[in-house]
Formats: sequence, C-alpha cells, structure tokens
Amino acid sequence: MASQSFGDIAERLRRSTVHVTEGSGGQQGSGSGVIWNADGLILTNAHVARSDRPRIELWDGRAFEGQVDKRDSRRDLAAVRIPARDLPASTPGDSRALRAGELVMAVGNPMGFIGALTTGVVHGQGPLRGLGRQSWVQAAVRLAPGNSGGPLADAQGRVIGINTMVVSGGLALAIPSHAVQQFVQSKASRQMLGITVQPVRGGLLILEVAPGGPAALASLLIGDLLIAVNGKPFQSAEELGDAVDDANSGILTLSFLRGDRRVQREVHVRLFAQGAAA
Repeated sequence: MASQSFGDIAERLRRSTVHVTEGSGGQQGSGSGVIWNADGLILTNAHVARSDRPRIELWDGRAFEGQVDKRDSRRDLAAVRIPARDLPASTPGDSRALRAGELVMAVGNPMGFIGALTTGVVHGQGPLRGLGRQSWVQAAVRLAPGNSGGPLADAQGRVIGINTMVVSGGLALAIPSHAVQQFVQSKASRQMLGITVQPVRGGLLILEVAPGGPAALASLLIGDLLIAVNGKPFQSAEELGDAVDDANSGILTLSFLRGDRRVQREVHVRLFAQGAAA
C-alpha cells in the first residue's frame, strides 16, 4: 500500500481535532481538543474545559454538549464525553521515542481559524525550570490562543502530545502522550481543592473555583495567584498536587496574591474520585 501524503495525514489529524467552547454560540472561551476514541471521548486541557458541560464542535460542523468525565489541573488535562459514535479517532504515538529535530505538527483553532495547522521540530523533552518535575514535549511550533488542548503529532500523524502553552522564546509545550494515557486510564482517588489552575510565571493562576468546594469555602477567587503552600513557594500544579496529597491533617495553608496584596487562607481538603479540579 502506498504511503500517505503529508496532505492526507494532515487532513486525518484535522478531522480528529475538535473545537471546544464555553458559552452560548461559542463566544466565550475557545480552545481545541482531540478525539481520543471513536466512542465519544475527547481529550483537552483542564484550563480549556473549565465548565462541566463544554460545547464540542466536530470537523463536519456537528456540535454537542459535552460532559466532563474527569479533570486534573495538575496535568492540565480534562476528559470530555459526547453522545456520538464512530468518530474519526486520533492515533496515539509514543512520546518517549521522540528525538530532537523530528518533524511535528499541531492542529487547533487559533483566532477563529478552524483546523489551522502549523509545523515545526522537536526541541527536547523533559522538565523545565520553574514548571516542576512534570515532563513536557518542547517543540519549535508557532501556537496561538485557541491551540490549547489540540494535538501535537509526529510526521505520521500519531498524537504525541496535547498542546498546553507557549513559553519565552516561542517554544510550545505539550503534555506527552504517555502522560495522557496514564490520565485516561487512572481511576485513583485523591484529595482535592476544587480549583482549576494554569501555570504562569511566579505561580499558579486560579481560572475556576468549584462552588461549595474547599477553595470556595476558604474564599479563594478566580484571578488569585497561588504562590506558596504551607509557607513553601511553588511554581507548578504538580508541586501543589503533591502538597495536597501529603496533607495528612487535611488542612493546607495557601499563600496567594490578590492584586497587590499577599493573602493566606487555611483550606480543608477533601477526598474525591480523581476527576474535577486540583
């Protein structure tokens, strides 16, 4: 069988990429996602699927109200289910086999351009200073708002990461596919704060606070910048998650910036099935 052309591979990847929106008519909050299996499982970033029922639009124009199955802001991943079958699922690749210099491509929906594709090369793989111990696929690929949650694929169209952010120098970061697979397969319980966060320079920015959750009861607000837990500075959701998991007493002291003020709050964490925010 003749090998596929690059155009064929790119088109197949486009069809397995979805548009994720939060709000009526797709006017509020926009990002991307990837069809992980044909039975309606969509993978995206936790900071993209902020609500429990994001709107999912497929390549053919069909739109569905999704249901967040689980969300992990430590990894910045969310699994969303839609009532659809026989979807053009992506093909997962092995991110651990990537080498620097390999060709990669990203598909997403930046600035209203549906199914936009960009190409680049792998820069490296591993943790980055200031972003905790989590490993990232680092690629020289041009991303823009709206690409978050979409696939990063190798030259054969196999998904080797979920695009998440751009750091200084224009380097794109993606969550490696092996970490995505671990998230999909995980069913463990862990303690939760009830927030969705995004790593930024200097800490973790709160994007969402679950009503009635531990963080809400401690009066944390959207826009607060988390900078320390129990007096220890941190800069990654993974470090915060480790502190939550290690909270034997069930109580954490969070330090955060609210505008120009530094504030501290005691938060009583809870045990939940792994799913919602961190």
